[in-house]
Amino acid sequence: MSDATAWFEALYAEAAAGDRDVPWDRDYPNPLLVEWLANHPLEAAGKRAVVVGCGLGNDAELIAARGFDTTAFDIAPTALELARHRYPDSPVHYRQVDLLDLPPDWHQAYDLVIESITVQALPPDLHEQAAAGVASLVSIGGLLVVISGARVGDEIPDGPPWPLTGDELGYFAVDGVERAVVETVPVGDGRIRWRAEFRRPDPEHDEDKTQSHWL
Repeated sequence: MSDATAWFEALYAEAAAGDRDVPWDRDYPNPLLVEWLANHPLEAAGKRAVVVGCGLGNDAELIAARGFDTTAFDIAPTALELARHRYPDSPVHYRQVDLLDLPPDWHQAYDLVIESITVQALPPDLHEQAAAGVASLVSIGGLLVVISGARVGDEIPDGPPWPLTGDELGYFAVDGVERAVVETVPVGDGRIRWRAEFRRPDPEHDEDKTQSHWL
């Protein structure tokens, strides 16, 4: 782990010891992801999904419950231990993996990629690299869903988190991955979230480059 990511394991270790709470753990999946799935009845049979920075597993379990063969990864081993304890009968494949150093065999390996508030937890100078890593997971014809805090203006917050600007959201559109849909969703207290879809078009379906191979 680098200095920019080592704090994740420290936080989860303190949480496991009962010394602090994990600030983003809600004991339920991200409501913006729940809402998105309710409006997008995806065909999951035979499809692989990956959840980036899965933490305690709430989003990953939701995706698995929809029928996807789901992998979920986090850099913090204690987070994965807590997720397995919380969901002892889970079908999810939990893996300790660094987003900034992904396994080569994961390249373009997943039909559905879920990135929820992970990149924004990294310093801004890592946002482009991290977003490119996320995009690299998307298979040909696959779909990436990004949920993140949105930042307007030039002032960089004293994070973490460091919500993404509109330009930074564009970092996911790299290496053949294209931006398809971008929403701004109010979440209270004057805050907004990005909820965006990105797709890697299938060259065999050039008549509709925004269409995935299974939606």
